[in-house]
Amino acid sequence: MGWQNSAINGILLLDKPSGFTSFDVCAVVRGMLRTKKVGHSGTLDPMATGVLPILVGSATRALDLIPSHDKTYVAGFRLGMTTDTLDITGNVLSECTVSVSEEELKGTVEQFCGDIMQVPPMYSAVSVGGKKLYDLARQGVEVEREARPVTIYRLTLDHFDRETASGVLTASCSKGTYIRTLIDDIGKALGCGAVLTSLRRTEASGISIDRCMTLAEAQAYKDQGILESKLIPVDAIFEEYPALYISENQAVRFSNGATLALERLQPPVINGVRQQERLSSDRYEQDSLYRVYNRADDSFLGLGVKKTDELRVMKRF
Repeated sequence: MGWQNSAINGILLLDKPSGFTSFDVCAVVRGMLRTKKVGHSGTLDPMATGVLPILVGSATRALDLIPSHDKTYVAGFRLGMTTDTLDITGNVLSECTVSVSEEELKGTVEQFCGDIMQVPPMYSAVSVGGKKLYDLARQGVEVEREARPVTIYRLTLDHFDRETASGVLTASCSKGTYIRTLIDDIGKALGCGAVLTSLRRTEASGISIDRCMTLAEAQAYKDQGILESKLIPVDAIFEEYPALYISENQAVRFSNGATLALERLQPPVINGVRQQERLSSDRYEQDSLYRVYNRADDSFLGLGVKKTDELRVMKRF
């Protein structure tokens, strides 16, 4: 295949289908856009669906800088079963009869809201001793994992069928939270075990599911020749940072990696409003990040960071 469209840059907001790995989706997008530089933000397990930002071209430079937004998931679960993967796809380790009421379940679920400690599951991408846990798990090896702090901001029981011991909950949580582990811990607290049966990410990286397209929709756009136009610009994922508009001469310096004197910069724009005070003011914290634009054509140049009396380049795009 002759690869073309090397100039394509931006972010494709996809609703990942079940049965695909995040890397599978990247491979499909590479073929659709006929470009090699493609990456993803926020890995989803093959069984999971939902928000998966795909970064294309120069946007891949943002992978390590995307703000750590909270995430929201809708999770299906079943009580009375445990597996080696903590979800329904794994090998069954135990099964038992469940006699849990909805009131008891709600009370237990509420206990996991707030700051909690989680032990990463063996089937995860966490590294221990330089090896991925899922690689060790596939070899039948289990190792000690340190519990990590995570925050569950909101946790609601949306549905529970006592007859099938299955239900659905919604969790809004911090980065690094494993929903499989959360379900497993709830099952342990109930004394009957529990497994994840479905998972849908409805919000991540500041992006909600209603902004995402399915792979089928992406293919339809490709067939119409308009898929490239559906990419959002890379600066869209940095909207939480104030914007700085600099002169053409300053833009050349910034693009070449040079620092800019704070007192020479116009005040930043926050939530669409230009501020009165320049960036040199103590009002703006040290090490704070800013979106930097060439005010001559509004082109996005990259991210800058405030350091004492100068703006340094964090990342150029």
